[in-house]
Amino acid sequence: MKLSLFILIPALLCVLLIATGVGVSRAEQGNEPIGQFITVNGVKLHYVIAGEAMAGEGPGIVLVHGASSNLREFSSSILPILAKSHRVIAFDRPGYGFSERPSDEKAWLNPSQVAALLLDASDALGVHKPLIVGHSWAGSVVMSAMVNMPERIAGGVLISGVSGHWTGPLNWTYTLAEQRPWLSKLFAWTLVQPLGKYYLQEGLAEVFAPDPVPEGQIERSGIALALRPQTYLNNVRDMNELSAYMQTLSPHYNAVKLPLLIIHGEADTLVPFWNHGRRLLPVMPQAQVLLLPKTGHAPHHTKTVEVTDAIARFSRGEVRPPLPKPWPIWPELPAPELKHESALQP
Repeated sequence: MKLSLFILIPALLCVLLIATGVGVSRAEQGNEPIGQFITVNGVKLHYVIAGEAMAGEGPGIVLVHGASSNLREFSSSILPILAKSHRVIAFDRPGYGFSERPSDEKAWLNPSQVAALLLDASDALGVHKPLIVGHSWAGSVVMSAMVNMPERIAGGVLISGVSGHWTGPLNWTYTLAEQRPWLSKLFAWTLVQPLGKYYLQEGLAEVFAPDPVPEGQIERSGIALALRPQTYLNNVRDMNELSAYMQTLSPHYNAVKLPLLIIHGEADTLVPFWNHGRRLLPVMPQAQVLLLPKTGHAPHHTKTVEVTDAIARFSRGEVRPPLPKPWPIWPELPAPELKHESALQP
């Protein structure tokens, strides 16, 4: 029996490793690079650049995608529209899509370093002092640029962007990486790709809720690339490190003077507005808000016209009306139960 297990377990691992390799190859063949490459500070980055600057339309725009994603997040949504009036660059973040990531496992590439790297690349591509736009995780890149390198950007836009920290675990895959790193790596190289492809639609449903997932979204977004072992591990580390990083960044927000536009879905439960938008308003009074009702975590896909119009107007220096008070919170507190007056009598 022991001998059988001794043979069976390695054989099963070999099969899973082969299945992972085949799956990765298919994912990359089905989602080949759609842009160009530039090497900056020794890091090879994949990017798409489009459009030409038009007089009076404001600065160029840099688009930065969120977790488990790549630049197709924008090439399939807001980039083509913004490029009609702006010079626009969308990057694969280092370690995602087809961009490389520094290989030093001990040194985490934090959002400020990502911002500096992408702005260096933007400068090299002729787009100077851009408006930097970040979705979800990349909200941290926007806020890092606003705090640490304000002279390099014209302003920031958060699309469902992370701007604060949070408490509690994310889910078991992230906890596994913190508590059993070796097991997380084994999981990444044997099970994530073969099994993960069956859960992509379910994951997207959570991102888009309460809106339905658009037909063909998996193919358009190239999300299968996120199931590659190293990309998965990059994402797990980025998520696990982020909250502590945001705790050190957010105390500096009150010193930021640059303009900021917050675009958020009111029904976003992944990066809720109350924690990542509402809390910014008292310390950054110059922040403008587009709060979209009945909208989840992907407004650039589900409310594309509204999002691109807001970004274009913001880039031209137009000012939105302030968000009416009281500022909305999430989740809504349940109404208190009121006892009948007679029940209060002694």
